[in-house]
Amino acid sequence: MRILQILPELNVGGVETGTLDLSKYLVRLGHKSVVVSAGGSLVQELESQGAKHYTLAVNKKSLISIFKLIPELAEIIKKEEIDIVHARSRVPAWVAYFACRRTKAVFITTCHGYYKKHFFSAVMGWAKRVIVLSNVIARHMIEDFAVPHERIRLVPRSVDLEKFKYLNPKVKRKEDFNVAIIGRITPLKGHLHFIKAMAYLSKAIPHLKIWIVGDASASKVAYKEEVQILVRRLGLWHCTEFLGTQRDIPAILAHLDLVVLATTTHEAFGRVIIEAMACGVPVVATRVGGVVDIMEDGKNGILVPPADPKSIADAVMRIFKDPGLAVEFAENAYAKVKEKYGLELMVKNTLDVYRDALSNFKILIIKFSSLGDIILTTAALRALREKFPKENFKISFLTDEGSKDILLRSLYIDELLVCDLKNKDKGVAGLWSNGKVLRSKNFDAVIDLQNNRSSHLLAYLSGCIHRYGYDNKKFAFLLNHSIKDERPLLDPVTHQFRILKMLGIDLLDNRLELWPSGEDAQAVDELLNAQWLSEVQKIVGINIGASKRWSTKCWPLEHLIRFCEELELRDIRVVVTGTQSDLPLAGMLINSLKNNKIINACGKTSINELAVLIKKCQVFVSADSSPLHIASAVGTAFIALFGPTDWRRHLPPGKNHIVINKNLNCSPCYKTKCRTRSCMFAISPEEVLEAVEKLLK
Repeated sequence: MRILQILPELNVGGVETGTLDLSKYLVRLGHKSVVVSAGGSLVQELESQGAKHYTLAVNKKSLISIFKLIPELAEIIKKEEIDIVHARSRVPAWVAYFACRRTKAVFITTCHGYYKKHFFSAVMGWAKRVIVLSNVIARHMIEDFAVPHERIRLVPRSVDLEKFKYLNPKVKRKEDFNVAIIGRITPLKGHLHFIKAMAYLSKAIPHLKIWIVGDASASKVAYKEEVQILVRRLGLWHCTEFLGTQRDIPAILAHLDLVVLATTTHEAFGRVIIEAMACGVPVVATRVGGVVDIMEDGKNGILVPPADPKSIADAVMRIFKDPGLAVEFAENAYAKVKEKYGLELMVKNTLDVYRDALSNFKILIIKFSSLGDIILTTAALRALREKFPKENFKISFLTDEGSKDILLRSLYIDELLVCDLKNKDKGVAGLWSNGKVLRSKNFDAVIDLQNNRSSHLLAYLSGCIHRYGYDNKKFAFLLNHSIKDERPLLDPVTHQFRILKMLGIDLLDNRLELWPSGEDAQAVDELLNAQWLSEVQKIVGINIGASKRWSTKCWPLEHLIRFCEELELRDIRVVVTGTQSDLPLAGMLINSLKNNKIINACGKTSINELAVLIKKCQVFVSADSSPLHIASAVGTAFIALFGPTDWRRHLPPGKNHIVINKNLNCSPCYKTKCRTRSCMFAISPEEVLEAVEKLLK
């Protein structure tokens, strides 16, 4: 793998140490390691390990600087052919997030802090995988930044046991009792409370030595001075040393009898704790944040309330007075470090996150309507599943409430998402609400087969990097992978596959599919048995309607009557299909054929039951509507009656079918209303009957 880590600077600190440790092992294991930062004292050490460093000013909290750096980082990603971009701080994360959207690199973050709940921090939760150091940070990212649980990965910080050597506390215990606080000098680290605790102990422990390891940033110099003033005021200057920033922390720990972590706010983890544990140094720490994941009070250390100097002092005194307890804590702590916080385990867990992010690819297909068009997507679904197998790829399908039944048992999708853009999800609020749900799913690719304004908007609102569809001027600028829709005379399946071609998928099999259940088959058997239908009886189905909007597609009633009469003379039973709204027309047809044994199934079947019913027909006749697509999907021979629409663009695939279409001067007109309906009247019952006889042979 080719990994790029990005962080503000490469100076001394927990984030920097973790970056170096991971980089060292990446190179050792044969991976490519690239680090981007504003530079620092650790760059030389990083490069000596075999990693590559690029210097960018990713430490500046400036919008101008962030936008300027995005194309620069994108160029580095392309040049180094990076697979994973791992951001370890907020400003670098903003740069990395947008740079990844310009490339094919996968964006991952590690949350090293307990971030304040505001928009600037939200980017840490936008990654495909969000690494957290502790359970507290995991809950924080889920509850305060709405990061889905499935994207969270717990990978605690680690300690290099080759550097941090265990030394029994009894061996180190001399006349002096050395107590240290280690970390940058800043208010949240609780230095003032630590000094006050030491003041309680200074008289009880005659040879107390206080070490303050770490320094203040330029913005915290005043706080450091406040700490120094407090040391003087409490009479501790003679036994206190301000050691500043120290590179060799193992050497410091080798001389310590105890480490205090006095943090007053949520601590993401507490690296200094596991480093002290690795060296056999007992720890007293405040009960904050991720500290409780590491320390078990009374077993491998002592936990105290934050901002409570007296409790800190009492805990230190307890360990000072009982060397046996110090040894017990040290041994238990070292055992836990070896089990859970070894460097090799951290590297393994991080590499597992990388592999998981690269191998698990989530695809969203958007197609709302209509029923026939949903059925037409089944060829594309099958091709997508063949290209992207279940082991590493998840396919989700977003459809309308009225179309969901078609896909409930699909073999090719893993998740069915349903929206209702005509009712409860109507308008901008509905689109935004659905977009929020899609963003939480963290899709890697969106394939828009609906290709209208709403679907293009939802593709964009999903936050997905790769969005595929037709450039049809219906907000198509929201797609970043599009193909011109010049309305070529292509059948509907081939038209869809022009989009899939951008993903390297060719049309090799245009079959449509449906997945009715055993219950559906039983319901249809009961319907037909009630009509005294013999097993050898030939059945011809005819769909008598179309959608409410497309009355121009309907075959005239007088033609239906004549057609059914002729079928009766040939001892062929007729099954009439349609929706609830077609019942009046079906009633008129049946009343006109009083001696004809027509089976009226209008409004009596679900979409999957209709599929079973049509499959039982020897031939099925329909205008350009969804039952025609069902006949194609179940393999029934069909006759397609086309009038106002162009059969070359809408005919479903089928090996055994006949198209009847009158090439009038006015057709195809795509009009939903017409006074004459000449194109459908011109299709005679005789020629449809002739087509039926031909298919029956």
